Amino acid sequence: MPKMKTHKGMAKRVKKTGTGKYLRGHAYTSHMFSHKTQKQKRKLRHQTVCSPGDTARIRVLLPN
Repeated sequence: MPKMKTHKGMAKRVKKTGTGKYLRGHAYTSHMFSHKTQKQKRKLRHQTVCSPGDTARIRVLLPN
């Protein structure tokens, strides 16, 4: 059986933690900041854990 290939697009977007969860960045962080509050922009800076449904799909794309 050949090796499974890593989906490079997904590998650039998520990071695996030590416990096996996946971290992702937030959406809405590229432009139009004038109408967003400072609190909203500050919270969007940090990464968050992917949902369980997304984690199942990510595991297929990132076999390592």
